[in-house]
Amino acid sequence: MEKLNFVIESFQTKYQNQVIDLISNIQQNEFFIKITPAEQPDLKNISEFYQKNNGNFWIATCGDKVIGTIALLDIENNKAALRKMFVDKDYRGKEIGIAKQLLDNLLDWAKEHNIKTIFLGTTPAFLAAHRFYEKNGFTEITEQDLPKNFPIINVDKKFYKKSL
Repeated sequence: MEKLNFVIESFQTKYQNQVIDLISNIQQNEFFIKITPAEQPDLKNISEFYQKNNGNFWIATCGDKVIGTIALLDIENNKAALRKMFVDKDYRGKEIGIAKQLLDNLLDWAKEHNIKTIFLGTTPAFLAAHRFYEKNGFTEITEQDLPKNFPIINVDKKFYKKSL
């Protein structure tokens, strides 16, 4: 297999519609999770929601096509929430490495910005994601172990944390 040329960069508004399409397609059509873009207002205001304080939002692009996303939401006190990690199904897998590079990029940013703990919530349907997070040093916690200001989405029933 030839090496895929992709780039990871900070989100720019010109990619807004592609990001919404990628995420909602994976949620609704691939995993049949009943959540709409309207129920995720952060997707309409990515810059204002994520790209502030110690947070950011990154995309992986191949040419001008968005093929992956990941976000870090600053939740104060040197803590952050990992959000919106999605990779187009045609670009998944360890061989390609997009998810790993997105996560490594986020972790490097978090360390540079003095984030000490990252939390995340996910749906029980994302089994491959659970394995990915666990392989990358995240440990499962209960909802009660989350910081009070962690933004829980109603489809999230499984939670993880990683200390940096």
